[in-house]
Amino acid sequence: MAHIDPLPAFRFHVEIEGIIEGAFLECKGLGMKWKVYKYKEGGVNNYVHQLPERMDYANVTLTRGVDLSGMIWAWCQQGVLDGRVDRRNVSIILFDVTGNEVQRWNLIDAYPLAWKGPTLKTNSKNVVLETLQLAHRGIMLDGETESE
Repeated sequence: MAHIDPLPAFRFHVEIEGIIEGAFLECKGLGMKWKVYKYKEGGVNNYVHQLPERMDYANVTLTRGVDLSGMIWAWCQQGVLDGRVDRRNVSIILFDVTGNEVQRWNLIDAYPLAWKGPTLKTNSKNVVLETLQLAHRGIMLDGETESE
């Protein structure tokens, strides 16, 4: 049996519309969960039916050093006045210890839901960080095709 080493959680990049957007320190929230309708059938007392309704995708939160290029800020600002958010495809790419891509999660039609700037303190030695929370309409693995 082949020995499989665990993958490092710290080797990942974030691509927005095919462009790698700097070094992110953290990615949280990759997930999905079925919403269910609970139906209590008359005369059936030993269980409750749980019928699938729709898939619910968690928001994804990305953390990194402050973006001095302003690209993230500009993306967050789009739609503020007219309500037309700029949806973009975002990929979270995981690499193995040798730097080879091993997994890619593609967030479909993502847009900024929240942005949080750094905490600034005169006595701090921490790096300034910003967080970006993304809403999206689905996750696909690389190679999957969308079926509607």
